[in-house]
Amino acid sequence: MKNAMNLVAAAKAHVTEVPLDAADAAIRDGDVLIDVREESEFAAGHIPGAVHASRGMLEFKLSSTPALQPRDLKVVLYCKTSGRAALAAQTMRDMGYLNVKSLAGGFDAWKAADKPVVQPELPSFG
Repeated sequence: MKNAMNLVAAAKAHVTEVPLDAADAAIRDGDVLIDVREESEFAAGHIPGAVHASRGMLEFKLSSTPALQPRDLKVVLYCKTSGRAALAAQTMRDMGYLNVKSLAGGFDAWKAADKPVVQPELPSFG
């Protein structure tokens, strides 16, 4: 019986992962950066320029958003540590997307490298 880690390992065997040191170039050269974490994770902080499409809703977001429908889009995906992004990348490949990559190490690695993060703005009471 397969478990989550087996599925992630199988997805990673078929998906291109972008190492952190090449992430800036991959994002800059891509057409869209998609954060597949949950809404609360995205709201707590995300990579600048990312659009949100949680993994559980990804197929629906891709199908209902005209700008995300071209199968030749250059897509970079990320999640917290890279497991969900690998699974999402595999799903996109299954949907016919041709240029999908995932960020190795995910948001945690990005943040640990002190790369820019969009943080929520707290209201000012003063």
